[in-house]
Amino acid sequence: MKLGARLASLVISDIRSMSRACDAAGGINLGQGICDLPTPAPVAQAARDAITDNRVVYTAPEGIAPLREAVRAKVARHYGLDFDPATEIVITSGATGGFAATCLALFDPGDEIILFEPYYGYHLNTVLAFGLSPVLVPTRPPEWTVDFDALVAAITTKTRAIVVCTPANPSGKVWTIAELDRLAAILEEHDLLAITDEIYEHIVFDGHAHVPLATRGAARKRTVTLSGLSKTFAITGWRLGYLTAPAELARRITVTHDLLYVCAPTPLQYGVVAGLGMPDAYYADLSKSYAVKREILCSALTDAGLTPYVPRGAYYVLADVRRLGCSTSKAAAMLILDRAKIASVPATSFYADPVGETLTRFCFAKEDDVLEEAARRLRAL
Repeated sequence: MKLGARLASLVISDIRSMSRACDAAGGINLGQGICDLPTPAPVAQAARDAITDNRVVYTAPEGIAPLREAVRAKVARHYGLDFDPATEIVITSGATGGFAATCLALFDPGDEIILFEPYYGYHLNTVLAFGLSPVLVPTRPPEWTVDFDALVAAITTKTRAIVVCTPANPSGKVWTIAELDRLAAILEEHDLLAITDEIYEHIVFDGHAHVPLATRGAARKRTVTLSGLSKTFAITGWRLGYLTAPAELARRITVTHDLLYVCAPTPLQYGVVAGLGMPDAYYADLSKSYAVKREILCSALTDAGLTPYVPRGAYYVLADVRRLGCSTSKAAAMLILDRAKIASVPATSFYADPVGETLTRFCFAKEDDVLEEAARRLRAL
């Protein structure tokens, strides 16, 4: 039979394939950002209560009203932004679901979308899946500095949007206010949209602060801000995210989200209403706990000679693996899995540039005792 060629080149990501290889080897999975930490008790209990109370039918495609109101209150409290929960907030099937609905709703095949390299692989593949054209602009370690001259040079008459991930997966870059202000000016000058993935907003280190692009200049009127609950409440399998956007953009995205997903899981939406009602101290403690985990992993990588680029946010570390003498990052990742029973992700999942062959990504969203054992194995390399 004849099959469509449009997506024939897409394959399962190395993130997934390394997880499968890790399972087969009985290893410790520091590859996929599974975040297998305990779910906060109020979140889990509220979801159980919703199931017990039979609150399990379809919701509106934009999500239940109590959750949209909780998102409004949280965004206003943390960032001083006021979004109308009826028209400017959409509850999505994960942040990736929000990104997919946004791309399908707002852009046409052939439109160019700018991403910063290293990029999140799902962003790139979603852009490709919808017939859009990705344009890559590099950031360079160790600071992951944005080359704004290269950014401006990448803009053409076909450019429609710029994708920003902050705190960034996989680099851990946290965009500064100066960078955000410059980007906001570029968006205004060239009449472009921004799509920001801010799902790691509450995981930042060393006194750095997450600042949403939508708070800078006139960027609010042209920004779709994606976030989620998966990382904040350790519920990656629940597939719950949200976005804020100007009303007309949110309306179009809601229609597309309905088409793709119908709605986010109903009882789980009630669960995270309870999560968003927890005190702000929860978020501060979250960053503190991840800072400890970051130190456990980065010190072990340093001792093993796999130079880590210490992240300012999120819960990933890119490490230079050239010391292992492998010709590709995939070979390096498989060698680490074979010798240490530790899974990582080849950085070619995040790069078109050849520098990706020198790096692998490790995730530290694990219990401390698991990370300590992983650290012991890495040092034994």
